[in-house]
Amino acid sequence: MSTLANLIGFLAATLTTIAFIPQVIKVWRTRSTRDVSIGMYTLFTAGVALWFCYGLMIGSWPVMAANAITLILAGLVLIMKIRIDGWR
Repeated sequence: MSTLANLIGFLAATLTTIAFIPQVIKVWRTRSTRDVSIGMYTLFTAGVALWFCYGLMIGSWPVMAANAITLILAGLVLIMKIRIDGWR
């Protein structure tokens, strides 16, 4: 794979992973998850878990690392949503 392709992949993984940090911080500070969609976060977290499993199966550290971090961040929001608002 070319250096440019690796760079683009690294930047894409970095940006899509850190994109969840502002949501985690906002929910943590405000303790409000009223506008967070339980359905979206449930499906997304499950999808990221599967991407992580895929990374394990193909032995791709970039796929595993990016999705492990994203899984933690999205999982935190999902857990806070369930604890604060329940399954509604």
